[in-house]
Amino acid sequence: MAYTKTVQLDGDTKTYALSTAIKKYSLLDLGFIKGRSGAFSFERSLDPNSPYQAAFKLKVAVNADLTGFKMSTVTGNGMQRANLFKNAAHPDEVEQLRFILQSFIDRDILTEQ
Repeated sequence: MAYTKTVQLDGDTKTYALSTAIKKYSLLDLGFIKGRSGAFSFERSLDPNSPYQAAFKLKVAVNADLTGFKMSTVTGNGMQRANLFKNAAHPDEVEQLRFILQSFIDRDILTEQ
């Protein structure tokens, strides 16, 4: 999957874009890890009860020059994409996802469109 300017998660009605005011230190403050290529990656459990036995995870990657990003929700092992919004079967995970994405918006990493 290539880095893009905007991303819409599977099943979600909201679209997110990379903020023009994004800063590298903000990414690091929120738990992003800088890789050898200079890209930043973030992976977090969406299970509000146990961060260790995750049914779903949020994965976000921002390229080194902060011009594009990738974002997806995946299964606990990280191998398959997951749709949290299907049939409203995972309200706790959706709430946790919205909380994390709102913190990204508050810190000028993402904007909601």
